[in-house]
Amino acid sequence: MIAVVRSELYRLSTIRSSAFSIAVFAAFGIIFSVMSADMWALLAGVSAFGFGVTGITQHYQHRTAVLLYLARPKRIQVLLAQLLTTVIVSLGFAAVSGVVVLFSGDADVYLRTLTVVPIMGLLGAAMAIVVRRATPLVVGFAVWVIFIEAMYFRMEQPLPFSAYLDAAGGNGRALVQFLGWALAAVVAATFSVRRDVNVD
Repeated sequence: MIAVVRSELYRLSTIRSSAFSIAVFAAFGIIFSVMSADMWALLAGVSAFGFGVTGITQHYQHRTAVLLYLARPKRIQVLLAQLLTTVIVSLGFAAVSGVVVLFSGDADVYLRTLTVVPIMGLLGAAMAIVVRRATPLVVGFAVWVIFIEAMYFRMEQPLPFSAYLDAAGGNGRALVQFLGWALAAVVAATFSVRRDVNVD
């Protein structure tokens, strides 16, 4: 499993689009953190979700998933390694991009966000294992957040993004709810990872 994590981290650091995306979002994170700690927490969550989605779906888009599963036939171990990779990248991104928040007197916001950002990355990666395509997943999640969570429920229900924001704000109950959403996605991913790769 550690070998897969190393391989995934190497892949993310050597693919130009991935490395560039992480660098750009880190820069935006620093800019947002200067404006507001809450804005940084929001960007960190969205970025972590995006990293989770793109890190997984690139395998299916570039057809490297076939080679990966041929080399590593124990797909659950591969899944766990990919999820761990996403947690590492999300946590590292949040830790670096939020340095300004940490040293500007909002250490509590920084630490709370470091707790929930990896869970958001986990949610994105697990959902990517199920959907396997980045564009419909990202668009679908954006539509869900804007029209269902924000406009219809007014961010007052314990749905995934609302729970993320509440958990980042220090709501312990929301943290448990958000973790529940992420674990549900991971369970779905454990079944979906066994699907035939060639049909996608």
